Amino acid sequence: MSFAKYCLVAFTTLVSVALGQSLSSSKTEPRVLPLEGDISPIHDPTMIREGDSYYVFATNRFQGKHVPQFCSKDLRHWRFCGNVFDDVPHWALRYVPGARGMWAPDVSYINGRYRIYYSVSTFGSTQSVIGLITNKTLNPESPDYRWVDEGYVVASSAHNDWNSIDANFTADENGDHWLLWGSFWSGIKMHKLDKQTGKLSSEDTTMYSLASRRPMQPPAIEAPLIVRHAEFYYLFVSFDRCCRGAESTYKIMVGRSRKITGPYADREGKPMLEGGGTLLLEGSEHWRGPGGQHVLPQPEGDLLVFHAYDAKTGRPSLRISTLVWDEEGWPRAGKLPPAE
Repeated sequence: MSFAKYCLVAFTTLVSVALGQSLSSSKTEPRVLPLEGDISPIHDPTMIREGDSYYVFATNRFQGKHVPQFCSKDLRHWRFCGNVFDDVPHWALRYVPGARGMWAPDVSYINGRYRIYYSVSTFGSTQSVIGLITNKTLNPESPDYRWVDEGYVVASSAHNDWNSIDANFTADENGDHWLLWGSFWSGIKMHKLDKQTGKLSSEDTTMYSLASRRPMQPPAIEAPLIVRHAEFYYLFVSFDRCCRGAESTYKIMVGRSRKITGPYADREGKPMLEGGGTLLLEGSEHWRGPGGQHVLPQPEGDLLVFHAYDAKTGRPSLRISTLVWDEEGWPRAGKLPPAE
């Protein structure tokens, strides 16, 4: 082993040990981690780890770039290190004329490639499409770093009673792949994926309904994701209103099911298809509208990644909380601290 490689291995080991000690110490009480650097504006964050680095992707433009990418080796210091798109793909504009950006990226690692599912839409419309883009690595300094747009996955139109935005990839205990999406209207949907292409399965064409807030008006539910923990699948969603700065009322809710296809219910047993959901995190005096969440399971301790709005400035910022599981198997997140 070369000296340089030895140093890299030693450094990675030390970081992993220190991080493991840091996160494991929070297993009794979850906590929101202190962050600094390029953490605002960040909206709808999604996070993954490659090697000794963490990478976050977000909805908003940063320094004028679409779907910005942020890098960190310690979960505290973050820097803007790249972007996924230079502009809205031409194929997506055929589905959504007038779209000006990509929303709610979702990152995963499947079959030796990193996948990002993303949404193209306009505010308050079901004229929406979800696309897929892939890369061999997330390290912008690698010669293999090149985004390949894989195109269309699923679309909705004004004729649909559901909205194809806020995609999330998940896998079940059998190794089958699934895609969730949904915002307002009739709520959260899920469809099986082809394991090789990452597109919707042509063999199983069932579209499952997992959660809804109808007949409430508006039926404000979106940003779904599913995480498996122990014998349950947990469905995380955002209730109420985002995107209003300090007036945002987003909150993170959760339910669970023994089957990935549902039915999902909250802690009190209320079905999520009937508006159920157990509160995981809500706004505070200093931070409003936490939501647009992602969960990163890892051996050192699970992490809840989300945005929240500064109560004074209204700017959305990256927030990360450790996530712990109580004796009954329900997740708990840290309390939002004073504004930084």
